[in-house]
Amino acid sequence: MNITRPFGDTLALIGNTPIVRLAGPSAAAGCDIYGKCEFANPGSSVKDRAALWIIRDAEARGELLPGGTVVEGTAGNTGIGVALVANAKGYKTIIVMPDNQSKEKMDTLRALGAELVLVPPTKFADAGHFVHTSRRLAEETPGAVWANQFDNIANRRAHIEGTAPEIWEQLGGRVDGFTCAAGTGGTIAGVGLGLKAFDENIRIALTDPHGAALYNYYAHGELRAEGSSVAEGIGQGRITANLEGAPIDTQYRISDEEGLVWVERLLKEEGLCLGLSSGINVAGAVALGRELVAEGRPNPQVATILCDTGFRYLSTLYNAEWLAAKGLPVFDWLARNSASAEAVSA
Repeated sequence: MNITRPFGDTLALIGNTPIVRLAGPSAAAGCDIYGKCEFANPGSSVKDRAALWIIRDAEARGELLPGGTVVEGTAGNTGIGVALVANAKGYKTIIVMPDNQSKEKMDTLRALGAELVLVPPTKFADAGHFVHTSRRLAEETPGAVWANQFDNIANRRAHIEGTAPEIWEQLGGRVDGFTCAAGTGGTIAGVGLGLKAFDENIRIALTDPHGAALYNYYAHGELRAEGSSVAEGIGQGRITANLEGAPIDTQYRISDEEGLVWVERLLKEEGLCLGLSSGINVAGAVALGRELVAEGRPNPQVATILCDTGFRYLSTLYNAEWLAAKGLPVFDWLARNSASAEAVSA
């Protein structure tokens, strides 16, 4: 049995997440597909990494002082990570979030002691956008700093210095491809830059949901969105500071329906309860794996990010009525359970 020594503090629990071979995706791609289990972080998402690096960077620059406040605009997961890190370091937290995100994220933030400010979802150009609202609140709050995850490159440094070396070591120094979606761009850019430092031949692929503009940007040089997605925390309409210089070699556009296929299969076949962003990432990894196999790469290994736990979406992604209302396929067990509940109530 491999028993590690005790960690010196709770923040050391962030990162060094396990990586796992995914049987169903590997069979579908004809090569080994690996998922980096970011749901194993204390805040149950990949965003814990960015939160830790951003707060440490603000401390190092002398902007965040004892008793201070961290303000952030987020779809939820970064806010949860910020709240946990801030609690561990003695800071207060104010989180601004669109009011169409999952109830579980809102309840979690309140449970962690964060002050939660909800705003209507709107375009980035609108002054009421959650990012701009969080910036104004930081400016108006004494002793506060704005985390600014979208344009604060401490975000992507978390993945250059942490996630990428972990993947390289865990896969024995042989990585043929990496892909994930972009929200802030910190993960795809940071892991891409970090892995390319080990081997320039590693193919970095953007996996973009519908409703985002980056697929067309990397494919055709134009920021143009098409369609829509219910996925939370991914999809971007501009080139953030974290995305500048990202080494994107190719790109895929993945529908919610494709992503849900893998959300369903990974739960039913492999016991992993994940969010839709993870399903979209896995669909992109399968596409990248197939591409590398078709090119004749011998036994390619492809890694992606399993972003967060599905337990954060019980009222949405794992709710039959919500899925049906969105025109999305309902998982068969949810349909059965919903029908059984209706029969009992009748």
